[in-house]
Amino acid sequence: MMDRFDVVGIGNALVDILAKVEDGFLEENRVEKGVMTLIDTARAAELYAKMGPATEISGGSGANTIAGLARLGSRAAYVGKVKDDQLGRIFAHDLRAQGAHYETPMAKGDHDCETGRCMVLVSPDGERSMNTYLGVSEYLSPSDIDDGLMARSDWLYLEGYRFDGPDSHEAFARAIQACRRGGGRSSVTLSDPFCVDRHRDAFRRMIRDDLDLLFANEHEIMSLYRTATLEGALEACAAEVRFAAVTIGPGGAWVIQDGALSHVPTEPIEPVDATGAGDLFAAAFLHGLVQGRSAETCARMGCIAAAEIISHIGARPQVGLKELLASHGL
Repeated sequence: MMDRFDVVGIGNALVDILAKVEDGFLEENRVEKGVMTLIDTARAAELYAKMGPATEISGGSGANTIAGLARLGSRAAYVGKVKDDQLGRIFAHDLRAQGAHYETPMAKGDHDCETGRCMVLVSPDGERSMNTYLGVSEYLSPSDIDDGLMARSDWLYLEGYRFDGPDSHEAFARAIQACRRGGGRSSVTLSDPFCVDRHRDAFRRMIRDDLDLLFANEHEIMSLYRTATLEGALEACAAEVRFAAVTIGPGGAWVIQDGALSHVPTEPIEPVDATGAGDLFAAAFLHGLVQGRSAETCARMGCIAAAEIISHIGARPQVGLKELLASHGL
């Protein structure tokens, strides 16, 4: 019998390409400083050619979570689409090197799109200007979902960003059904309030009818329930969702379980870069769940992992997460 996985993630498969640049580079190349901009193939090739020496690592929100889980010692796997090109091979190698299982079939070399990438241009003041090309990641389809892999997953983790793809809703539904047949449970992270705006009804239907756990931050949960306050969103969520974890930045997190709300604080820290904080919160939270920890303990683990990520530039931890949690008695 094939081994089971603690968590299988599904989402974008991007290569993060990080390079230090001067502000003049941003001006010369018409890059808007400090924001994330979606770009097309031609623009991606132009910037990639001009940006000079860079660090390339597997990325995408869901992939960051799965890498974090693997680093923590969970048996983790990922499903995300790359092309059989240089960056696609970098993505696959790097994610596997983190200890994660990754076997999604690559798009063939003659595909019109290339492997997705996020070019992160870091200015001297530490500001990050991100230019994201989704590439073939956008074309994840139901045929990319391995029913056997889903059925061997104790938890399925779905990345909200991937809800934008033409076939993603159907791919997610197939994965959820296969996971449930195998006795597993399913979760989703909302990813971005603008993503929620585009798919609110579909998200709410899926969360209410098909999922066991919701991850969101305060802005995403308020967008989902169209409330003016966090308190209103939490009340609406508690009435509709059995289990949820809602992060509130320096305020820590709220856990909703069977209608009851509990607050978990976090330690104060000077933020350097918030990129990846939610990804690693989810990783540590899910790792706690598969270990049988209480929801409040899972949230505390998530807050500790998120605090480590925001203390430096980049969405990958710079210390051993297992050792970090152990130092907090977890």
